[in-house]
Order: sequence, then structure tokens, then C-alpha cells
Amino acid sequence: MSDASQFLLPLGFRFAAAKAGLKRSGRTDFALIVADTAASAAAAFTANRVTAAPLSVDKENLRATGGKVRVVAVNAGNANCAAGEAGLAAARATCAAAAQLFDCKPEEVFPSSTGIIGVPLPAEKLIAALPALAASLGSEFDHFQAVAQAILTTDTQEKTAFARVNIGEKEIRIAALCKGSGMIHPRLVPHATMLVYILTDADVSPKNLDAYLRQSVEVSFNRISVDGDTSTNDTVLLLASGAGGATIGSGNAAFAAALTQVCTSLARQIVADGEGITHVVELHIEGAASDADALRVAKAIAHSPLVKTAWAGADPNWGRLIAAIGYSGAQIDPDRIDIQFGELPICLNGGRALSFDESAAHAYIAQPEFSIAIQLHQGAGSCIFWTTDLTHEYIRINADYST
Repeated sequence: MSDASQFLLPLGFRFAAAKAGLKRSGRTDFALIVADTAASAAAAFTANRVTAAPLSVDKENLRATGGKVRVVAVNAGNANCAAGEAGLAAARATCAAAAQLFDCKPEEVFPSSTGIIGVPLPAEKLIAALPALAASLGSEFDHFQAVAQAILTTDTQEKTAFARVNIGEKEIRIAALCKGSGMIHPRLVPHATMLVYILTDADVSPKNLDAYLRQSVEVSFNRISVDGDTSTNDTVLLLASGAGGATIGSGNAAFAAALTQVCTSLARQIVADGEGITHVVELHIEGAASDADALRVAKAIAHSPLVKTAWAGADPNWGRLIAAIGYSGAQIDPDRIDIQFGELPICLNGGRALSFDESAAHAYIAQPEFSIAIQLHQGAGSCIFWTTDLTHEYIRINADYST
């Protein structure tokens, strides 16, 4: 991706952020994305059966409108989860107040929350902040960046991605922002919280938008893990304003590729900003009996504390990889597994490669980013998966998160 300032934001959206008083740090913690007119919408949500109140309201609202959103209202510092009816009431009260302010239906408001679970959300603080937010809305890059900053929790930096696509004689734009650092193992359906907002000025129906989103999500956000925990609040929202003047139907390869590029960029940024991480690892699983089996192997490796702590110490203990492959549930032949660290042969036919060089392997995985390729020799299934190590710093961050 090029420098963000070289890209223009999609037409038809405005942005604002403010301090509502939810974050103990006193930083901005409430943000709005407002479409000039109701935008087509598609969303994917967590597979966790414990879900935050905003997600329930979002699903209701999208059904009620047939996939239309006018206002996105995101707060950080409180997840509004496990708060019972009070949580639902807080989300709905925020929707009602935003709807009144922007002269739209409450069902056209899309609330999101991120932060600590099990603490009642003081909706009155959000409602009180809405007028100032409305007054400060703007379509400049600084306004967009302010939203990206306001939704962060344990993240160390904002995460954005951009693309431009020519459709006939028209150029359409895609801009996206997200947050996510811990509690990252998204399982978005079908198929610390990840919140993703993707905007385009193309004219796309909600039905087609949904198909494009699910295709992109499957090879991006559903291919990352920091700690193996699936959040109660994970949300990916894609909005299309239509203000760019280009209509996109189903099966547009250029738009699909650009959307996947943006989603993959954000997914990798989330992994790179994982809580306490010192290594980003790209897993290439090849030769599996199916793509599903390749994903099983990748997740078994990515979620193994033994593997992740070995990476933290740059310990080339490939036996831990073999063990994880073995219990992954995938179809394997232990005597046909090959492993490489980058270009370095590590394991051949299920045993230590004759040319295995422990010091070279250690030096390779001591790098901040490295890749591991695993060949199973079972079929044509494959996947690419991004994950991290597990460090003392991760434990420190999460040992006192609520106190």
C-alpha cells in the first residue's frame, strides 16, 4: 500500500471523533461515520455465541432496512457486552438519539462498541457527545484519521487501508479503518475485539455487497490469529454510498480484488500490532487434502502456546510444529511432511532434514517477520495464515486489563 495521503477518500461520507468520557486515559473514545444518504450495507459478525448488545441491534436494524445504514456510531472503552437488557437499551437509546440528530430512522443507525466486558455502558455520555460530534463532521483525511484513532483500545497505532479501481470511465474509491490487537481469532459468519469499517463510493446493492464482503473476509480476517480468542464484538461493516457514479453488479473481478487487498492489508496490520508481539509469522500450508484441512493445520499451529513461545525465543523447535499438525484433525501421513523456514530445509519426509542448520534456522526466525512453509503431500488444498508469537508482554497487558 502507498502512503495513505496519496489516496482520496470515497465520496458520500463524513467523519468525526470526540471524548465521551469512557476511556480512563481521557482520549477520544466516540466516533461517527455518516453517509450523506443511506448507504447500502453488508456486515459479518463474530461466531461467538456470547455477543455484545450492539451486534444484536445491528442485525435487527439491517433486517429492518433491507441493508441500509446512514450513521455508524462507535464507542471504545466499553464493550457493552454481558449487560443484559440494559445493554440493549443503551445501544437502542444511542440509535434513537443519533437518528433524531441526523433525521433518519433509528434502524438506519449501526452501533458498535469495544472495550471491557461486563460493565454497563453509560449511553447518556454518548448521547451528550452527539451534538458536538455532528457539528465537527468533515470529509477530509484528518477527520477520517480521527475516527481511526478514537476506536482504539490496546492498539498501539491506527490501522487504515485504501484502494482505487477504474470501472469504465469512472474511478471508485475504497477506504477502510479498523482496530484490533488482542482477543484476535476472528470467526466471522457465515463462515480485545476486531472492528472493521470499509467504505466505497461505488453503487452496489446490499445483496451484491454481501457476496463481495464474504468472499474477501474468508481469505483475510478469517486467516489471522493473535491469541486464539474469538471476541464477543467482532464486526466487519462494508458500506457503499453510490456517490462515485459507477454501478457494480455481481462478479466484478476488479472490485473484488481491490476489496480483498484492503481487507488483507488490515488483517495483517492487526497481526503486526498484536499485544506484546515480537514476531509476525506467515504460514503457508500446501498439499493438504482440502483447503479446510490446510486451515485446520494452520490454526493448530497458530494456537499452540508451545509453538508460539518457541517463536518468542527464536527457538527452531520444529518438533512442536509436527505435534500440532498431528493433532489438528487434518488428513496427514507423518512420513510425508516437509517443513521449511523461508528457504531453509527443516523437516523432510517427517524427519529432520539432512541439511538442517540449527544456527541458521535460529537466525532466520529471530527476524521480526518470517514465513514457514509446510507441505503435506495429501492433495491440492492450501491456505495462507498470519499469526504471532506469545510473549511475557502479552501476559502483562492482559493480567491487569480491567484494573
